[in-house]
Amino acid sequence: MVADSDSKTLGEAGQVEAVLATARSVVSTCLDIRKDEEVVVITDPSTSDIGRALYEAAAKITDRILLVMIPPSLKPGKEPPLPVGDLMRSANVIIIATQNSLTHTRARANASSAGARIASMPGIDTDSMVFGGMTQDYATLNREIRGMNSVFRRRRDVHVTTPAGSDLKFTTGGRWILDDTGLIVRPGAVGNLPAGKIFVLPSESEGAASGTIVIDGSWEGRLLDEPLRFDVAGGLVTEITGGERADEIKSILDMAKSGLRRNRERVYTVAEFGFGMNSRAQQIVGNRLEDQVVRGSAYFSFGDNIALGGSAKIGVKMSGVMRKPTVMLDEIALLTDGKVTVS
Repeated sequence: MVADSDSKTLGEAGQVEAVLATARSVVSTCLDIRKDEEVVVITDPSTSDIGRALYEAAAKITDRILLVMIPPSLKPGKEPPLPVGDLMRSANVIIIATQNSLTHTRARANASSAGARIASMPGIDTDSMVFGGMTQDYATLNREIRGMNSVFRRRRDVHVTTPAGSDLKFTTGGRWILDDTGLIVRPGAVGNLPAGKIFVLPSESEGAASGTIVIDGSWEGRLLDEPLRFDVAGGLVTEITGGERADEIKSILDMAKSGLRRNRERVYTVAEFGFGMNSRAQQIVGNRLEDQVVRGSAYFSFGDNIALGGSAKIGVKMSGVMRKPTVMLDEIALLTDGKVTVS
C-alpha cells in the first residue's frame, strides 16, 4: 500500500485526476485506440471507479464505446454472461478491469480469434493507478526489455538464490518472453496491466528444476507473514511447508490431482519463472500483477504450463513472489540481491 502522506498530499480530487491521467495513457499508449474502433470496457462493483475512468478516457477518442458492469466473480476463469461474450466478439478493443481475470475464458479466446486487442487488469486498484506500476512509461519500458534480447539468446542455465533460502537450478524449456511491455497494439494481442516482466518456461525433462524455492513476498496476491518453502526435484514439487498457507496450497493441488485421469503428478510442475522490470512498481504490496512486475523481484508459478508451450494441462496455476533474488543466466547476472544488473 502507499504511504498515508502520499494519499493526503494528493487528496481525493487529486487521486481521481491521477487515475484518469493513467487511464488516458492506457487508451492512447498501451492500446492505441482510434476514433473508428469499437471499444468495450468490462468492470465489476469492486473496480467500477477505475472502469469508469477507462471509459471516460476512451470516450474522448471514440464514441463507439460501451461500459459493461458484470457480477463479481468468485474465481478467475469464470465465463462472463453470454451477452458480454457476444459484445467481446464484435469489439476491436476490450479493456477488462475486474477483480478476477477473464483471460482464461472462452469469451476472451473467441474475442482474440476475432482480432480484438485486449488489456486485462485483474485486481487493479487505485494505488497502482496513482502511485504504482500503472504509471510506468510503457514506451520506454518496451525499448528496454526488447533491447535485452541478445542477453537471453542461446543461454539456458538458470540459478536462483535468495537470502531467505532459495537455491534452485533449472534449464529453460523455451524462449524467454519479452512481450510483457504494456504495448498491446497488434490485432489479437492480449496483455496484462500493469506490465513489465520477463519470464520463461522451465524445462520438463533434461535440466529440469531441482533445489529449493522460498517464497517470502506474496502468494497469489496476498502478503505472507510466514515464508513458503517448496522442495523441488526433476521439475516437480516434492514438499511444501509454511503453516496454514502451505496446507491450503496442497489442498488445492490435491483437488486438481483427483480430477486428472493420468499424469497426476504433473499438478506439482514448476510451471514458470520470471522477474520484474517495472521501475514504478517499487514494492511488493499484495497485488498479484503489481508484485510480479516490481523491478528486481522474481516469481515462480506452479501447475499448468500449457500457455508457455509446456505439457502440464492441469487447469490450476498459482504463483508466489520472492524478495531480493539473485538470478544467474549462465555467466550473466540478471538480478543481484533484488536489483536488475543487466541491460
